Amino acid sequence: MTATTSAPTTDESLSALLRTGTRGEHQAAESSAFVDRLLAGDLTAAAYTDLAAQLLHVYRALEQVGDSLADDPVGSTLVFEALRRAPALEHDLAALSGADWRERPDVITPHPVTAAYTARILAGGLTGYVAHAYTRYLGDLSGGQIIARMVQRHYGIPEDALTFYRFPEIDKLKPFKDVYRARLDALTLTAEQRHAVVAESREAFRANRELFTVLGAAHLS
Repeated sequence: MTATTSAPTTDESLSALLRTGTRGEHQAAESSAFVDRLLAGDLTAAAYTDLAAQLLHVYRALEQVGDSLADDPVGSTLVFEALRRAPALEHDLAALSGADWRERPDVITPHPVTAAYTARILAGGLTGYVAHAYTRYLGDLSGGQIIARMVQRHYGIPEDALTFYRFPEIDKLKPFKDVYRARLDALTLTAEQRHAVVAESREAFRANRELFTVLGAAHLS
């Protein structure tokens, strides 16, 4: 799918632009064979562990950029400590793969598509952070909750290995998501920056789809 080259109008909220502007890429990522089969119970706990390990690289990069925006008057408004996921993923990988998971290349080595994904995040600056944070964190707060229930049901993964999907510092997810979208809409961005955020969000969904394709090739057989 080719991204539009016209800049979004300024009278629409950024959250609305992101929702409509990424719909096709979002649906394509969600409907990948790897995700379908994982949620259907047709794969293994190892497939989920591979996904978690690859996501750790993604969140380390995302949260590194978030930390760099701590003093940015615009970007800092979208950085929430309660959303930080890398520590939870590290905890889960220890539960899934053992205490030595950091020394195991089969667990921690990033796939080439993952390395390209993280490099894109690290190079994206403010607009890149907004785009990738929107794509990842709102997904975790929404569809991620379904993934947690399904992998626990189908593969017997204990709750202690699924802390990635729990947000203990957030009382209720729906009101928090409303706050997050309000923060998005309040960002003081130029029209060009808003266009860049939407375009990069499309790329974020494509990066996820590419990762799912690689994971599918490794685990669907």
